[in-house]
Amino acid sequence: MTANYDFSRIGRRAFLSNGTLLLTAGALNPATVLANESDSTLRVGLVTDLHYADKPPAGSRYYQETPDKLMEAAEQIGNHKPEFIVELGDFIDAADSVDVELGYLKRINRDFANICRHRHYVLGNHCVYTLTKREFLDGVGQKQSYYSFDSGEFHFVVLDSCFRSDGEPYGRKNFEWTDPNIPAAEVEWLRADLKNTTKKTIVFAHQRLDVSNHYSVKKCAEVRKMLEASGNVLAVFQGHSHENDYQYISGIHYCTLVAMIEGSGAEHNGYSVLSLASNGTIKIDGFRKQQGYVWTP
Repeated sequence: MTANYDFSRIGRRAFLSNGTLLLTAGALNPATVLANESDSTLRVGLVTDLHYADKPPAGSRYYQETPDKLMEAAEQIGNHKPEFIVELGDFIDAADSVDVELGYLKRINRDFANICRHRHYVLGNHCVYTLTKREFLDGVGQKQSYYSFDSGEFHFVVLDSCFRSDGEPYGRKNFEWTDPNIPAAEVEWLRADLKNTTKKTIVFAHQRLDVSNHYSVKKCAEVRKMLEASGNVLAVFQGHSHENDYQYISGIHYCTLVAMIEGSGAEHNGYSVLSLASNGTIKIDGFRKQQGYVWTP
């Protein structure tokens, strides 16, 4: 299967960062850009908004088809031999009881865990609609909901925006999905974390940091200023709104990935492989409904 790319974006970005030389070569030659990927490039699998549940379809969401879609994604992502894989939130959908929802989690995580040994889970609002954060995290074998780690030449940050405006964590149907927040303690942790690294940094989130609407984190502009001030953040990858979207704000790429849950059949699947080169070039191989991108420094 061939990945999808939006080369209209890289032409503009390359022009803004590198002048007209690349533009005069026909905007950018896709073959040249992709051929520059070296064996030292770090690769990461990305999926989001799987919403797995053993229940009938509702609207455009086909919950029971997620395992088949994930099986295809596993094969394609596996072919790229990723260092790790990231699930960007809403891994499961709501159930009527804790036991049933834990069953959903166990079922889909069994398949997800087979893709890659090293895995990271971003909490989405649906992950903790019935469950508590501790129940979800224990179910996937992850200790914390927000944290950071290094891999190769890069620093990675996993954020948790599943907190109410009063600082209470989401869980057991105690929240409105339009009230996502990064609480003060996490903000201070993030500020210190970014200050303590000199590596190029990638951020993973569920709720969006690049818009100001019902899909966005409250006070997201303040979070963006913190990311910009670090001088090291290259990109933010996020889900939640289910559609491809892209913003370039103050030197940082904000890429919203398409939801796996939307639509029936393989043609409505969506997943990607992120490739990070040591020179700061970022490539997203997008499959099925997921758009691909190439961004040069």
